[in-house]
Amino acid sequence: MRLFTLVTIVALATAPAMLATASYAQGQLPEAPSKAGVDGKAAQSPVDEPASSMRMRAEPAKPKTKKLGIIIFPGFETLDVFGPVQMWGRLPDYEVVMVSEHGGSVRSAQGIETVAAYSFANAPQFEIIMIPGGIGTRREVDNPAMLQFLQQQDRGTEWTTSVCTGSAVLAKAGILNGRNATSNKMGWKFATSQSSDVHWQGHARWVVDGKYVTSSGVSAGTDMALGLVEKLYGRSAAERAARGAEYSWNDDSTKDPFAIELRHVAREPAER
Repeated sequence: MRLFTLVTIVALATAPAMLATASYAQGQLPEAPSKAGVDGKAAQSPVDEPASSMRMRAEPAKPKTKKLGIIIFPGFETLDVFGPVQMWGRLPDYEVVMVSEHGGSVRSAQGIETVAAYSFANAPQFEIIMIPGGIGTRREVDNPAMLQFLQQQDRGTEWTTSVCTGSAVLAKAGILNGRNATSNKMGWKFATSQSSDVHWQGHARWVVDGKYVTSSGVSAGTDMALGLVEKLYGRSAAERAARGAEYSWNDDSTKDPFAIELRHVAREPAER
């Protein structure tokens, strides 16, 4: 009898933690503890909730029906990729995956190994693609396999996006012809030299032109990613994503602290 009572107490005590774990696993931020009611009575605890309510909170997440492909290559800029991943990773409809020319492990400019689930040969059609920047873009602008893959994917995307000098690769592929776009201001000469048919914007944190979204350098990609969340799911969803990461979102795409005058571009550092 004592053993049965002890097991019951332990089960009741751990039920709230089990529910919180299940909620987090579904991509939901854990709820804050309820405050006492206006009448001073204690709020109902999860242990006192009806069984039907507890089952609803523990239901598995709905399957994600769309794919967001991030195209990585040797020498990609780490934050260009993982800033947006932080903001896109819990979108309800999109599975975020990595793709590279050959699939498998790819090393970033900072030496971080990231595994691409898909190669160019077996990648599905993505609803959203994003190509980051980094020193590796100097090679990718002359990589026929990369340019062809981008052109092929772009024909079927809902959104085609880039961070930093990723826009240079999109420009070289002819994807941004006739479009407004921006890039890393520290790599401006390199990016803009890839195509004179792009309307390059020297004063922009990120730029939206139709389904094309390009951002300025590195950290600007995180702001751009939240801007896309706002377009897909509304302002409150973007603010929740930023708050969940304790991130101060620069939500004004025209507020660019690194803006440049197009008539005079300073010499570029080699690392971008």
